[in-house]
Amino acid sequence: MKPKNNKYKTSEADKFRWTRSWQKKRDDIRRRDKHLCQICIRKLYNTINKYNYNNLEVHHIVPIKESYDLRLEDTNLITLCEYHHELAEQGTIPRDELLSIVKAQEEAENI
Repeated sequence: MKPKNNKYKTSEADKFRWTRSWQKKRDDIRRRDKHLCQICIRKLYNTINKYNYNNLEVHHIVPIKESYDLRLEDTNLITLCEYHHELAEQGTIPRDELLSIVKAQEEAENI
């Protein structure tokens, strides 16, 4: 029997990240957030460059493994730079703070 190749993860969340629906939603969220890290633009958590357009990622505030149903909800997604994404993943940036930023973004978009 051939050994299983663990090079590629195949969790439900990993598979989801390759779907067209995620790629479209990710682009929509980046557009909503003006292609800026939403922590940097607010000069929070050791921000060096307020207008950070580099190394942007879309973060699931409530992780997919905790609530798969929220994976495509705008209110659970936020654009962050790589540095602030890692802080959010570690819990250094509280979920409540991220959720309030998203709420402000959603309200601004609906004006």
